[in-house]
Amino acid sequence: MAAVPEIPARCVIWFGQPLAAERTALAAAGWQVRGVATDGAVAIGMRGNDLVVGLLDLRCVTASHLPHLQAVLDQHRHLRVVAILPSGTAALHPQWQPLLACCTETFSAPLDVSRLVHRLQELGDEQHLQPPSGAQALIGDSQALQVTRAALRKFAPVELPVLITGETGTGKELAAHALHALSSRHARPFLAVNCGAIPAALVQSELFGHERGAFTGAANRRLGLFETASGGTVFLDEIGDLPLDAQTNLLRVLQEGTIERVGSNQPLAVDVRVIAATHVDLEQAVERGQFRRDLFYRLNVLRLPLPALRDRGSDITLLAEHFLASFRQRHVTRARGFSRQALQAMQQFRWPGNVRELLNRVQRAAIVSESELITVSDLELSPEGIEIPQRLLHDARQAAERDALLRALRQNDFNITACARTMQVSRVTVYRLCRKHQLALPELR
Repeated sequence: MAAVPEIPARCVIWFGQPLAAERTALAAAGWQVRGVATDGAVAIGMRGNDLVVGLLDLRCVTASHLPHLQAVLDQHRHLRVVAILPSGTAALHPQWQPLLACCTETFSAPLDVSRLVHRLQELGDEQHLQPPSGAQALIGDSQALQVTRAALRKFAPVELPVLITGETGTGKELAAHALHALSSRHARPFLAVNCGAIPAALVQSELFGHERGAFTGAANRRLGLFETASGGTVFLDEIGDLPLDAQTNLLRVLQEGTIERVGSNQPLAVDVRVIAATHVDLEQAVERGQFRRDLFYRLNVLRLPLPALRDRGSDITLLAEHFLASFRQRHVTRARGFSRQALQAMQQFRWPGNVRELLNRVQRAAIVSESELITVSDLELSPEGIEIPQRLLHDARQAAERDALLRALRQNDFNITACARTMQVSRVTVYRLCRKHQLALPELR
């Protein structure tokens, strides 16, 4: 076997051969594409820790390639692999199922490259958070995270839908992976889809498949997400963005365990567990008529709220150190840690983008840092995002009050009446303030 070059960071391994336009679009987004021979000979020698995301391009793979590709995917089980399905019926054959079981989600030809690039960016970031191997994959030991872990362990073995709620960037897909990994379905597919990223006209086909001739361009029958994930888990991210007609069909899945492909009225039984996630208030969406009430009740059987990063205390430091250590394994950087001021600033920052924002700031800081300790400036933490703790505000007010009292006393030669007149308060208030701040007038004089 020929020597294999070391794989750079942010590298997507393409099991197949990308088109020129696809390679160009990925390169423009900062990804280096490694076209891999479909016999898998090159991929077998690649070091697992160097790989980030894989693309399984079934548009150019034949049955003879299956054993080689299966060996590659088995070797790199930590990879987040996205499958690109052909527009024909090749992916319907049972021989493809073992490969698809190794994939986190699927895209259909013709390929929407911009959507793929966006998804790869998310998968790459999530890959650096922690491999999704269970409840311990969520880094931290705060009380808020311990509550989340306990709920994960309780919910995972129960064959009921789970609704994960929380702000953007709190790790909802990571939690969904943990639920799947701890469940009896862990050896079966876990397929994820962002409901807000699918064009409205294609949602039904993407989720439930379509029959040949169902609409213009439907030249062949196509499996949807629920059939592809048979026996496993379907993760519906941003469920609040799902169109109402698709909500009706999803309700049928949850109630009856059946789907209907677009262009067919024949119900098909499917065996999947549904995990949904949202950062919006679904109760309010129900009241506005944007989300079906009956579907909300079906999804909201087990509810898993994820805490915002600003509510996780010391987890911020643990996560930042984890991200920096992970970055140093893949890149050359002077940064070895964080300055005391940087650690304090991170604790006080509001983190509107949560864990994903922390990851991005740490990676950027590691690149621009000129010293061994990352500074507040390297992290680009703006003052308006810093939350001053209430205790600090209280102490600052008390110190200012004491200084003003001392200043007035000295200016008036410690005459209480004159001091009260200067401060525009009563003599009683001056005496009270002196006792409060433990100022003994005879000693001061």
